[in-house]
Amino acid sequence: MTAQAIDSEGRYHLLVDAITDYAIYMLDPDGIVASWNSGAQRLKGYTESEVVGVHFSNFYTLEDRVNDLPARALSTAALEGRFENEGWRIRKDGTRFWAHVIIDPIRSPDEQLLGYAKITRDLSERKAAEAELRASEHQFRTLVQGVGDYAIYLLDPGGYVTNWNLGAQRIKGYRPDEIIGQHFSRFYAEEDLAAGLPAKALGEAERTGRFEKEGWRVRKDGTRFWANVVIDAIRDDGKLVGFAKVTRDITEKRALEQAREELFQSQKMEVIGQLAGGMAHDFNNLLMAILGSLELLKKRIPETPDTARLIANAVAGAERGAALTQRMLAFSRKQELKVEAVDIPGLVDGMVEMLQRTLGSPIRVETELPSDLPKVLSDPNQLASAILNLSINARDAMPGGGRLVLGAVEKTISNGEMDNLPAGRYLCLLVRDSGEGMDKDTLAKATTPFFTTKGVGKGTGLGLSMVQGMVAQTGGHLNLISAVGHGTTAELYLPLATGLVNASTGAGELIEPSAGISSLKILAVDDDPLILMNMVVMLEDLGHDVTEATSGRSALEIYRTNDDWDLVVTDHSMPGMTGSELARQLRQVRPDLPIVLASGYTDLPPGSVQELVRLTKPYSQDQLRKAIEDVTGSAGS
Repeated sequence: MTAQAIDSEGRYHLLVDAITDYAIYMLDPDGIVASWNSGAQRLKGYTESEVVGVHFSNFYTLEDRVNDLPARALSTAALEGRFENEGWRIRKDGTRFWAHVIIDPIRSPDEQLLGYAKITRDLSERKAAEAELRASEHQFRTLVQGVGDYAIYLLDPGGYVTNWNLGAQRIKGYRPDEIIGQHFSRFYAEEDLAAGLPAKALGEAERTGRFEKEGWRVRKDGTRFWANVVIDAIRDDGKLVGFAKVTRDITEKRALEQAREELFQSQKMEVIGQLAGGMAHDFNNLLMAILGSLELLKKRIPETPDTARLIANAVAGAERGAALTQRMLAFSRKQELKVEAVDIPGLVDGMVEMLQRTLGSPIRVETELPSDLPKVLSDPNQLASAILNLSINARDAMPGGGRLVLGAVEKTISNGEMDNLPAGRYLCLLVRDSGEGMDKDTLAKATTPFFTTKGVGKGTGLGLSMVQGMVAQTGGHLNLISAVGHGTTAELYLPLATGLVNASTGAGELIEPSAGISSLKILAVDDDPLILMNMVVMLEDLGHDVTEATSGRSALEIYRTNDDWDLVVTDHSMPGMTGSELARQLRQVRPDLPIVLASGYTDLPPGSVQELVRLTKPYSQDQLRKAIEDVTGSAGS
């Protein structure tokens, strides 16, 4: 061997010995250690003098030696030219480490086996990391599989299900073997499939990384549930490998939210109704003062063309305001209604000519009314106003002209069939147009007070609210059916008047007013000085002797000082003591005392004297006179 070769071999030994991360050593053909580098000493703990001449099987675990793994390793290396494996190895101190082992045979130029080169690397840290990762993955799989409230599963890039957890089985009804390999679109409703929603969902998740939405989904048994859906794109080095999909059944939550919204809407409407009723009542009092003063003023000043025109204009304006208060009272269901048995065909037929003139020639008014329809329980004047209101709305929805049909049909409603309508027999009055129709949002808001699609100054937004309030006040219901391009149908469900005794012919009939009423001693009661002044002046103008009281309690005190009264005219809505309470206490003293109760409200509180003659505000002097004639006539004057 040359000096150069010796020098080269020395450098090789220096290189091998300098490697400390790998155990590199030689074995003879029988597996006896022939050399030992510093890396071997560091990994296994033996010095060169301790291990050279020792069989390499000492580094193996007892179970591997029992299984003859060392001999098989050498045999495999000799026969196949290489042996590679991972497994547990033993250090000098008895501790184990996870080793990656390579054994290569060393042969002479004539292929004689001279021994083996063995390289061992300590992979304990990697092994521990892999074990930790596997444990984590197992824990995660156990967690995901154990979740019962969420459907958590994976999709491949094409949208096919690749795994399935317990929550998915519980919510959707499919077992893993029934759904893995199937396309996730089978969970979607037919309308969503027609709209291509599954593909759109995956497309958005792929583009943006995430898709989230709520909607109806379909279970295995065909039932629907309201779902919150999240789809996340899964990528590996930027390449899409699939999607993670999480679905939650929130049907109960949605129902609760809807119930809360309905409760909130109901409370809001109640507040608006109370506000509208209160405003209408106060406004009625103002109109009462205005109209009464104008009526009395007209009698007291010389009539000229100018004064007559001005007074007439003021009266017309006040009466228009009174009509608005009636709408507000109808919405708040506090309107004074004169309920009686109404013949719908007769009422509608009497309106057709007027409706045709009002709506104009582009609108064709038609009727579909069987002649044998039963009568309904309603206020004929208010019902006619409601029909007119609905017809005008229909006209506005048909700017180019069209067809307006007024029809009616008897229907039997079962429990729960229609919201806010008890089971029973009803007459359904239909007002149907061929107009533009309404979309879902507009239809949902149509009866909301002050909501209007008309321009500024062209509508108060109380028309449908008024109709709804009036119909509900008589025990019925307003139902609107509409779709864009298919017109609108207003259905007024009205209770039948079966067994109703007409006020003009049955019990409780008022005696016709007497031909002449002499001067009466009247106690006038109202807490509003404007109304009280008008009432007193009207009564005095009719020739009566009037004493005024500004409250129910003061009226009682006045009455007790002198009970020689012919009549009491009192407002109902007063603080401290209402007119109805005053009437009850007066009747306890004198049961036959004639009393007129003035009010803008339809309903009196429980315990009120219901048979009192009612005077609806705002009232004229002639209406006041008529009420006095009625009550004194019924009292036997």
